Amino acid sequence: MLKGYTTPLTPRGQANVVSAPPWHYSGDIIAIEFWADPEVAAASLPPRLMPDEPGNGHALALFADWQFTAQNNEYLDPARYQYREFCLLVDARYQGEPVSWCPFIFVDNDAAMVRGATQGYPKKLGSIFQTRTFAAPSPAAAPMVSGTKFGASLSAHGQRLAEGRITLHQSMGRPPAILTRPTVSRRYFPRLTAGFHDKPAVDELTMGMAHKVALIDIWTGSAELMFPEAYGEELHAFEPARVGNGYRFSMSCSINDLKVLEDFTAARTA
Repeated sequence: MLKGYTTPLTPRGQANVVSAPPWHYSGDIIAIEFWADPEVAAASLPPRLMPDEPGNGHALALFADWQFTAQNNEYLDPARYQYREFCLLVDARYQGEPVSWCPFIFVDNDAAMVRGATQGYPKKLGSIFQTRTFAAPSPAAAPMVSGTKFGASLSAHGQRLAEGRITLHQSMGRPPAILTRPTVSRRYFPRLTAGFHDKPAVDELTMGMAHKVALIDIWTGSAELMFPEAYGEELHAFEPARVGNGYRFSMSCSINDLKVLEDFTAARTA
């Protein structure tokens, strides 16, 4: 009997790209809020999501440095289970409730990409970096104190796609609401069978069901953000019209479930 949570399924079940949930994450995150063209933000939304009118194009750019484990001490294999990520989140509404929509996301690791596809995140390969903080004092340590600056970048296929910087001003006791909206994605798997190219095998609007979420060491400050235009990419369409606050914090969460909000495939076949 072949075993595994994802392919490749094998007799021992050790070669699958992603082991079975629950999945646990810990990482450091740089988040920058900004306002894009409201028409661009609205055009990125899938069916059943509506623009968040009060937000007027409000969005978040997140650069993350993650460590992952499941049930088999995967974190002891950092070459496979450490990864970096860039994520764009756009303010939206689902049935009147505030959510974040994810139109673009990049990672540098195959396991992270497959986990993302399983959840509905449209992950692509990229190179993501951010300034790290270290305990030993040094001009390179980037301590978590007022005045410290952090940089972050995203590149793909030899092109710079995003660049952000923040300057810490003050710590926060609790995360702002913009960092705690539930995230909505679209699980979409097309068919290759002739005659069915426009009839995907899976087409669902989904909501992540993270639990045991913790955000600590939250700092806020001023920020800069740029999305340079790049061939074959569309992130630059969200070029900020205005940049708001920057945030630097550490986060952990666990994932063991996914909520299907809308099943577009079932609706087409009903």
